[in-house]
Amino acid sequence: MTSDLDIFRSAKILVDQHGRNAIQTAGSRALQMRRSGDAEGAVVWSRIMAAIQELQRTKRGSDEREH
Repeated sequence: MTSDLDIFRSAKILVDQHGRNAIQTAGSRALQMRRSGDAEGAVVWSRIMAAIQELQRTKRGSDEREH
């Protein structure tokens, strides 16, 4: 099982590399995993997607408070 810390680290890397497209990138990977029959990999990428959403929601909230 992949730890929550590893999931959030992966999400942060994707956000840093892909910005607003990070969620689509993770979604594509999850879909690839599902199509190849890797259910566990699909679950991991789905967790990364949720972490990306949380990171982006948190970042938007802090950006709004700064203005």
